[in-house]
Amino acid sequence: MILTVTLNTALDITYHVRALRPHGTHRVSEVTERPGGKGLNVGRVLAALGHEVTVTGFTGGATGRAVRDQLAGTAGVVDALVPVQGSTRRTIAVVDTTTGDTTQLNEPGPAITPAEWSAFQETYERLLRSASAVALCGSLPPGVPVGAYAQLVRTARASAVPVLLDTSGEPLRRGVAARPDIVKPNAEELAELTGSHDPSQATRSARRRGAHTVVASLGAEGLLAENAAGRWRAAPPRRVHGNPTGAGDSAVAGLLSGLVEDLPWPERLARAVALSAATVLAPAAGEFDRAAYEALAGQVAVTSEASAA
Repeated sequence: MILTVTLNTALDITYHVRALRPHGTHRVSEVTERPGGKGLNVGRVLAALGHEVTVTGFTGGATGRAVRDQLAGTAGVVDALVPVQGSTRRTIAVVDTTTGDTTQLNEPGPAITPAEWSAFQETYERLLRSASAVALCGSLPPGVPVGAYAQLVRTARASAVPVLLDTSGEPLRRGVAARPDIVKPNAEELAELTGSHDPSQATRSARRRGAHTVVASLGAEGLLAENAAGRWRAAPPRRVHGNPTGAGDSAVAGLLSGLVEDLPWPERLARAVALSAATVLAPAAGEFDRAAYEALAGQVAVTSEASAA
């Protein structure tokens, strides 16, 4: 079983409009609602790939009930979310169908009490006993300690469960110091962590800070990965246009599935890039265009570079 953690779950709502104009009134041509938050997106993609997945984190209120109701209909995903008094947040993506651009609005999430945080930690420790890998994903809701991910990384490592961390800011900085097996920042998050805008230099710096493997998401240019065994770049065969929401989460799913299947790093990266690109072509986060994925999987270029000093 692969475990994904989403401390700040969401109901993802996507609106499609012909053209997004500031201060204007818009007629929405299509609306989709999906369980959201990075870890839930990762879990749904993993399940679509045929893996057994358990999702945990916080959920509450009417929005939380909607998230859980939709998860109940997702084959291969087990709901182990922890109930809270506050209401699960909503995230709004507005897709301009003329340009393909997406505007994102993210609510902050419910305030978590100390008792709710303790209840989650008990659930997490129990779930780790049967997990083959764990992904810690996304932002922290109000009330959760800024060092939460560092604590959860250490707990996973104490249980000998490989752990991937995908967050940003101070939670990322503290989490990296706890020595996760993999971190997957985007270029902006990596620069904020290390102070370097050169991805090669920044991945090296992130490893020195504690991460065993750093996989940097470079947007349309693909992925740059580095660990003790070497450094690789993986790039899609062509630029794809669509809704990028959730593309990074699909890359995480590709990396995790490759980890539990014990694939060589070039194959893990090729899968992650193909899934990411196929997600841009899908209507909502947590989904991917399967035909596009299967077509792209064999076309991703993975090149090996000199090992880090």
